[in-house]
This record gives sequence, C-alpha cells and structure tokens, in this order.
Amino acid sequence: MPSDIRVVSIVGPTASGKTGLGIRLAQELGACGHEAQIVNADAYQMYRGMDIGTAKPTAGERRAVRHHLLDVVDPGRTISVSEFQKVVRDCIGSLLRRGIRPILVGGSGLYARAAVDDISFPGTDESVRRRLEKRAADEGPGILFDELRRRDPISAQRMDPRNVRRTIRALEVIEVTGRAFSASLPRYRYVIPCVQIGLDMPREELDRRIDARTRQMRDAGFVDEVRSLRPRLGCTAGRALGYQQIADYLDGLCSQDEAFALIAQKTKRLARKQMGWFGRDPRIHWLEALNPDLVSRALAIVRHADAGDYDATDARADAYAQHHLGDLSG
Repeated sequence: MPSDIRVVSIVGPTASGKTGLGIRLAQELGACGHEAQIVNADAYQMYRGMDIGTAKPTAGERRAVRHHLLDVVDPGRTISVSEFQKVVRDCIGSLLRRGIRPILVGGSGLYARAAVDDISFPGTDESVRRRLEKRAADEGPGILFDELRRRDPISAQRMDPRNVRRTIRALEVIEVTGRAFSASLPRYRYVIPCVQIGLDMPREELDRRIDARTRQMRDAGFVDEVRSLRPRLGCTAGRALGYQQIADYLDGLCSQDEAFALIAQKTKRLARKQMGWFGRDPRIHWLEALNPDLVSRALAIVRHADAGDYDATDARADAYAQHHLGDLSG
C-alpha cells in the first residue's frame, strides 16, 4: 500500500451504524485489492467481558473483518487515554507497515482524536491533585475557578465553572508542567494522515434506534452480564453507560423497567453530546447514515483523500462523493 494512503476514522453518535459502515468499507476496499482492518476507538470496548453494554462487534462481524484492540484489558484495570494513544498508534503503525489500511471505528471522541491528532497528555501528580481537591472542599470550587481564570484565562473561557474535576485537572497540569493547560489542549491537526467520515441521521430515527438497542441489550442478557462482571469492574470500566443503572437495579434501588428506561434516556443524551463534540471538527465529512448509497459515498471520499486533492477541511470531498459514484468498480 502506498505511503500516502490515509487512515480512515469513522465517527458519529452511538447507534448510528459506525460498525456496519466500517465492515462494509473494509470489504469493498479488500475487493479492490487494498486490505483494510478495523481498529477499535471506543473507550469501553477494550474491556474484556463488557460485550452487551458496549455494543461490541459480534463474533460474526469480527469474522467478516479482522478487528484490533477489542478485549485487551481486564475490566478491573484502568487504561488511560494516554496509554490508549500509545497502543493505538503502535497498532496503526504495524498495520501500515504491512500494507493494511486501518479503519478506526468508535464513538469516543477523545480516543478517536488521540489516535491521529496532535494531542499530548501531561502527567499527573497525586499530591498536587489531593491538595487541590482539599481546597475545593474547604474553600469551594469557585475559588479554584477564579484562580484558573487568573493563571490561564484561555482555558477558563472554554470550561464550565461547575465542572470541578476539570478545573482541578487544569490547575494540576499548570503546576506539574509550568505551562498553561491550554497549551496541551487538542489541536485540529493530524500527526497521522487521516480522513474522517461522520455519520448523521435525524434525531427521531436515532432515538428510535437507541430504544431498539436498549431492548436488544435487555433481551440479550445485559442484567446477567453486569451481575457477572460487577465484582471485577474497576472505577473506569464501571462508568460505562448502563452498568451503574443495572447495578442499582440489582441493589433494589429501582425496578428493571426503570433501569432500562434510564439507560435509554442517558444514551440519547450521550448521542447529542457526541454530535456536539464531533460537530466542532471541521475536517469531518458528514454523510447521511440512512442513504442507500452510503458505502459508495464513503468509498469515494476515501479515494479522493488518497489522491491528495484536498486539504483536511476541504468540503469538495463531499461533492466528489456525490458526483463520482460511477468510478467505484475498483
């Protein structure tokens, strides 16, 4: 595979069909003699046993196209985004050296960007963090945010004053690195050549799909999955949407109907947050997930990107996809 072939990243809200598009796109590329494999970019699908709750690709989907970075971490262990960045870039590099195109698939925006973007993750200092947490408890979070506003007004302007955890992290980075927290914020700049494809669909249809997925989770035995995993869930894995709600049901704090209704409600809220996250990235080429020509249009965008005819934010790729569908035979 030529060195100018780009990594493909498929992004979008949960339940929009990213896995299905990734598989179909890999198959179409393979049929044209350009092997492609899928690399997971979901924060929770890396954890073993968390299958139903994270909508992990099925055994059949994994047989159809090889997947990487699924089931690589025990749920009791925490893998940070900085650790993921190293692992995923090693995986991408290995595939590219073997002439295989990586197709990143995942709804975790920060993880998808950590794979290919100019993002660094400053280290932590537990003593500094504990001191800041104590100050937040003793003096109030507003005092810390005022301090952040004085020391790093750019970061403060972008942050919610009510997000105490993020305020503490920003001040911790300032103390540990001696630089503004804003200096380490993600930049829309690739360090690995990439083309991003985003899936969009009407909110009503997305809500319907989320309701259907929640019912499927229930029918597939999600309660049993949580019951089995619960003694081994670490604090990070346990934050995956749905697991705490079912744990509350198992503890008798709510009915099973109430737990699944809350899962659906929170998933819809998450989907809207994901669209807000991805919507800020001007490089993403958005496609309508329900379009019957979705795969052909995605393939056209990838080929146009490989040709190097546009910069990272050039919307002409979308027009190319619409007007060159006859050139897709391979």
